[in-house]
Amino acid sequence: MIVSKFGGSSMADAVAMKRSAKVAVKQKSAIVVVSATYGTTNQLVELSKLALLGTTAAKEKQKNLINEIWQKHETIARDLELPENLNKQMIALLKEMKTIAKGALLLRDLSAKASDRLLGLGERLSSVLFTRALDLEWGNQREVMLFDVREVMRTDSRYGQANADITEIRKLCTEKLLPILGRGVTLVTQGYIGQNKEGHSTTLGRGGSDYSAALLAEGIKASKLEIWTDVAGIATTDPRLCPKARLLDEITFMEASELAIFGAKVLHPTTLQPAMREDIPVFVGSSIEPEKPGTTIRHQTKDTPLIRAMAIRSRQSLLTLTNPKMWQGHGFLFDVFKIFNDHKVSIDSVTTSEIAVSLTLDDATLLNQDLLSDLKQHAEVAVEEKLALISLIGNQINHTPGLAHKIFSQLGNINVRMICLGASKHNFCFLVAENEAQEAVLRLHKAFIEEAVPA
Repeated sequence: MIVSKFGGSSMADAVAMKRSAKVAVKQKSAIVVVSATYGTTNQLVELSKLALLGTTAAKEKQKNLINEIWQKHETIARDLELPENLNKQMIALLKEMKTIAKGALLLRDLSAKASDRLLGLGERLSSVLFTRALDLEWGNQREVMLFDVREVMRTDSRYGQANADITEIRKLCTEKLLPILGRGVTLVTQGYIGQNKEGHSTTLGRGGSDYSAALLAEGIKASKLEIWTDVAGIATTDPRLCPKARLLDEITFMEASELAIFGAKVLHPTTLQPAMREDIPVFVGSSIEPEKPGTTIRHQTKDTPLIRAMAIRSRQSLLTLTNPKMWQGHGFLFDVFKIFNDHKVSIDSVTTSEIAVSLTLDDATLLNQDLLSDLKQHAEVAVEEKLALISLIGNQINHTPGLAHKIFSQLGNINVRMICLGASKHNFCFLVAENEAQEAVLRLHKAFIEEAVPA
């Protein structure tokens, strides 16, 4: 059984949906997971922001935005000749969107619970439309059924970034999905959204559609998970920054995980975890160019190059916390990391010296003044902004003599602000000024991938 997930660009309009439906039929997908139509989630986020303003201008802008979303989906419905039963479902969802947005504007308040209900409507709308596109493509050969993923995607109540209840999801997939799939039915369902035990809609956070598909694949023990997007696979680095980047035929789970965490945007970082637990191969391909071979992610690959790929994570800040009491003391790092835990802030990379600890964070984290204030209670805090974290991803990196020398000889006059090496055999990362990051990657890509300099 194959679970296929299609992103927003694959849902952009009726043409894109029909093209994606052809791919799903060719792959004989058992479950098709869809994102919202292209741009819709951003529009719904904008609706939620306008609701809090309550001004006349916000009211007018909200009205225009609702009309844009409504017309976009009605156009696709018309192009697909949506039957009456599906059209009624679509109109009901659009009316729900309008009611929530208008009510929030009137109250100048939108609770986290209501926000998740609003933001989840994008996927619920696109799944109605794609059910028709897939039904047209299958014709009378196979039954296509619209399935509400909230029946099986159980989460906690952390609205906006809900955590999946993996045990319950597996149980519900066995009870509710496998009997339907056993009849040879193809299911169309939604990514990104879930439901808590009280029956309220939740969302898994931006990028959560890939994760949803992976959880479903794990739940039914799928033979393969496919991620269909607007790029033809995973590249050695971002092709927009490096014209000579090339697509990878295969990559290991560990390498792909490192790439996702450190800036590659093809996959959401959490996507691979369910697939790894059940050893389900993951394929990444383009719904626009499905004839291209794409990239397969699996536990082991035929070759294990020293450097397989590299990524840039931009908009990084370096926080250096200095306290002489660290010297031969104890408890300092516990206190510091407890502060980050209390503020629910994720740290990317860490290095320490006798009296200081340096760590990297997304720039946006610095907006949290309470976090900085709490840190200053324990140490002197120095902040450097407009940096980028560059990661070289490969194999046996921490056991290869001379690698650091080769890296830094290529960087030449580019200053390295921080190095993180040793925690993973798959990753060597370092921090540079954001305006020098592209040049650094171009030099390293040429040396380690284009020219395949041996380690």
